[in-house]
Amino acid sequence: MRRAVCPGSYDPATNGHLDIIERASLLFDEVVVAVGVNKSKKGLFEVEERMEMLRLITAKLPNVRVDSWQGLLVDYCRENDISAVAKGLRSVSDFDYELQMAQMNRELTGLETLLMANNPAYGFVSSSLVKEVAALGGDIESLVPPVVFERLKQVFPKQD
Repeated sequence: MRRAVCPGSYDPATNGHLDIIERASLLFDEVVVAVGVNKSKKGLFEVEERMEMLRLITAKLPNVRVDSWQGLLVDYCRENDISAVAKGLRSVSDFDYELQMAQMNRELTGLETLLMANNPAYGFVSSSLVKEVAALGGDIESLVPPVVFERLKQVFPKQD
């Protein structure tokens, strides 16, 4: 079975994330959407909330499951018999960072990385930018899945 992981913070998940997950699900027998746990960082949503939203978002994809990981991604992959990482690229700066990570992961354990060019419609979308625009009352509905939009509306109610 060919397994891949789509790792990230997903704080929150965006339509760009979903696009990469959906495309990876067409290429692999199983895709694990892995939410990174970093106890030194306080996210907008708790890890369990992110995982719950991701489960709802990916429910229509039968070969996708959601999990979390802490520590080195290569260790998580080894423990879960995952042979590849699937990541999206929005820009040249993403490529520079992801290439280094891919090379390190390959050096450590032979883990392969698939770097997928993003859908241009989501080239500017990041979780950080979505949170910033939502906090300032901007319209982010077209940038995130509906379940995420509803949760963001609860966190950042519009001020009239």
